[in-house]
Amino acid sequence: MPYSSSLSDKEWEIIEPLLPQKKKTRPPVWTKRQILDGIFYQLKNGCNWCDLPQDLPPYSTVFWHYKQWRSDGVLDQIMKTLHSRVRQQVKKNQSGQGC
Repeated sequence: MPYSSSLSDKEWEIIEPLLPQKKKTRPPVWTKRQILDGIFYQLKNGCNWCDLPQDLPPYSTVFWHYKQWRSDGVLDQIMKTLHSRVRQQVKKNQSGQGC
């Protein structure tokens, strides 16, 4: 993991099935994991999209996927799933609502 915001293998196992599967027209240049690493890098560090490190996908690719996944509710679904898993680990009500 080159950055502290990069996904571990275990984290990727949880998140990968939550990402949309599109029919493939050609092999992707960048993996979804690399794109998510770019999104998480920007969100953690608060840098401009165009200031992403060169070893991550181009900022235009990362930002495009961020906008798509945000508007499609994918990022919200990831957050809900992770929240539920954490609550389950500490044996709390999974909805986060009262008793």
